[in-house]
Amino acid sequence: MTHPFSPEDHRWMAHALRLARHGLASTTPNPRVGCVLVREGRLVGEGWHRQAGGPHAEIHALQQAGEQARGATAYVTLEPCAHHGRTPPCADALIQAGVQRVVAAMADPYPEVAGRGLARLREAGIPTECGLLRAEAQQLNAGFLSRVLRGRPWLRLKLAMSLDGRTAMASGESQWITGEAARQDVQHWRARACAILTGVETVLQDDPQLNVRLPDHPRQPVRVVLDSNWRMPPHLRMLNDGQPVWQLGVGQPPAGDFPARRHSLPEQDGRVELAAALDWLAEQGINELHAECGPTLAGALMQAGLVDELLLYQAPVILGHTARPLLEWPLARMAQRQTLPPPRLRKVGDDLCHHYLLQPPADWATQEAH
Repeated sequence: MTHPFSPEDHRWMAHALRLARHGLASTTPNPRVGCVLVREGRLVGEGWHRQAGGPHAEIHALQQAGEQARGATAYVTLEPCAHHGRTPPCADALIQAGVQRVVAAMADPYPEVAGRGLARLREAGIPTECGLLRAEAQQLNAGFLSRVLRGRPWLRLKLAMSLDGRTAMASGESQWITGEAARQDVQHWRARACAILTGVETVLQDDPQLNVRLPDHPRQPVRVVLDSNWRMPPHLRMLNDGQPVWQLGVGQPPAGDFPARRHSLPEQDGRVELAAALDWLAEQGINELHAECGPTLAGALMQAGLVDELLLYQAPVILGHTARPLLEWPLARMAQRQTLPPPRLRKVGDDLCHHYLLQPPADWATQEAH
């Protein structure tokens, strides 16, 4: 069967995906969406979703195109919505504007859309096609898809290690293994996350802020601390910078005021049950969760199969055999070894970033083209 998408289709959808990336740090809990309107081979309108509650990508593109939208093809990275949320349905706006064709990168799994947007367009006599650059669109919105389809956030684990696989000296000293370029690179990954996850041991050892330190950044992620026994003291830096912190523990938290939102979760072996924590975070609208933590929590997340994406920064330094390991994961036999998929490698300053997709959305996200 001949593939329905032309080189021009690919060109314009790739442009729509580039536009969608402008919303990486600002659209949560909504998906990142881009839209372009093309008439007679010429771009007449473009837009992207900028923030929840604001106009969707299609509306920005239609406003820019004006009357030139009539007879145009709309390329949109996610199926146009067909329900009244904070904004009116985009499918209706495309119909009213008189577009002649709509191409979507992927269907929207959100229950109130889920094929209805494309169906409404077809009912109005507008041909629709779905699936162009689907994998790229899925990866762009891995967090949104994960929350809607799996009921938990997309979890990215960031680790930094020496050439000999160590993350800190035996004393706990760890600043800095990697160079300034790698630390700046991490800022961009933090910026796109809805929340940053860590464990209480890291908080007590390092007193980190775990915030985004980029100019003109529109939003700070929530800091989430797994603190099974409610050990965080109130003087920590992250508790006194005016940005939200959620403390997740087991049992009743101590009485009295505390500068964090506290929530009790089920326990497993005396600690917060990790799967329950992720389920609860999804209920709070967290799409993309970025974890920066010590070897105990990192190892537990890996063992539980909850890590979707692994960012491993490797510095050309040696810390020696007494330094702390990358993960606490008791593997006794070679048969237990964990094989990871091939990484994407990037040079970041003097360091090397190994980027692994452990559970890519294409493996579990819906694939139907409506």
